Amino acid sequence: MFGDHANFRLKVLTFEVVDFPGSYHAILGRPCYAKFMVIPNYTYLKLKMPGPNGIITIGSTFSHAYTCDREHYELATAIINSAELPELVNSVTPAVPDCNGPTSSSAFHPTEETKAVEIDPTDPTKTVWIETKLLAK
Repeated sequence: MFGDHANFRLKVLTFEVVDFPGSYHAILGRPCYAKFMVIPNYTYLKLKMPGPNGIITIGSTFSHAYTCDREHYELATAIINSAELPELVNSVTPAVPDCNGPTSSSAFHPTEETKAVEIDPTDPTKTVWIETKLLAK
């Protein structure tokens, strides 16, 4: 049923119910549009159809459409993450780095073009390495 008690259209629709989580309550397709003689306007988020006492307009707002799209995105992300997480857990072996162990060979080593500059004159341990051959810009 579309409209209010003064101007409404009532038709019986046959549809399928699918068992999956989604943000939409119903998805109306071309058979529904044909039965109600609906003209959808996707730019203005409106459905217009003839009624017994004039045109019936069903609409929404852009903020409501954005909220629905945002909820749908969060739901889809959660579903994908819940499906991928068990695969990732099985394929990755957890490793905890040893912070007290010796440094690896890939640790940062300054080149000849860098020099140490103190950040805090009261604490000589706080230094940064900067490049000595900077461009004139």
